[in-house]
Amino acid sequence: MALIERMARENAGWGYRRIHGELLKLGHRTSASTVRRVLKRLRVPPSPTRDTDMSWRRFLRAQAGSMLACDFFHVDCVVTLKRVYVFFVMEVGTRYVHILGTTTNPDGPWTTQQARNFLMELDDRASEFRFMVRDRAGQFTVSFDSVLADVGIDIVKIPPRCPRANCYAERFVGTVRRELTDRLLIINERHLTSVLVRYVSHYNHRRPHRALQHTAPRPDHPTGDPGCKSVRRRRVLGGLINEYEPAAA
Repeated sequence: MALIERMARENAGWGYRRIHGELLKLGHRTSASTVRRVLKRLRVPPSPTRDTDMSWRRFLRAQAGSMLACDFFHVDCVVTLKRVYVFFVMEVGTRYVHILGTTTNPDGPWTTQQARNFLMELDDRASEFRFMVRDRAGQFTVSFDSVLADVGIDIVKIPPRCPRANCYAERFVGTVRRELTDRLLIINERHLTSVLVRYVSHYNHRRPHRALQHTAPRPDHPTGDPGCKSVRRRRVLGGLINEYEPAAA
């Protein structure tokens, strides 16, 4: 019974006979009518209904490899007393982050220009992505959506006042605050840009991610030999963050 339920939930398009055939391959002698009775008892709907009952979580998991997520976060500068907004995009499948820009006035034209710059940076890789998840903030204008639509990237808007629906971007915001901006006094926008460039390099190339089996999105250093006894520490941002790597013999 548990295996029937698992197959039905993991394969929304499989009907009773398809599940029945898979069970036969595994050596389970049963019938399609038995599969139907089990799923009915468990209140699992038949495949046409189940296939269209796509939850937001399932959608994110299924499309992660072809999905981008974007958002803003802000930092208050201690000398200029200005609030600076940071615009970033994450490649959801790999958790690789692009910092697109910083500004004190994140209006529609500025945001649209950053989207153009981002697509130029991606170049041929833009065809790898199908969706961009964003919130409904005013800086995301029709022109912003059109720039992405022109290269085949569909905009997916999260529900109003529901930041959790953009969970991957929100998780990055929480991480960058805990590890960087909440622990460092930012002098001005130029200073913020400088520290973000260094931090995102650490985040993308050296920082372990649990969702990636404790590897970095794009490691720039080979995995060390388990027998290595000499380890070197690299200070990032004056020792605010530490990286470790095998020391040269």
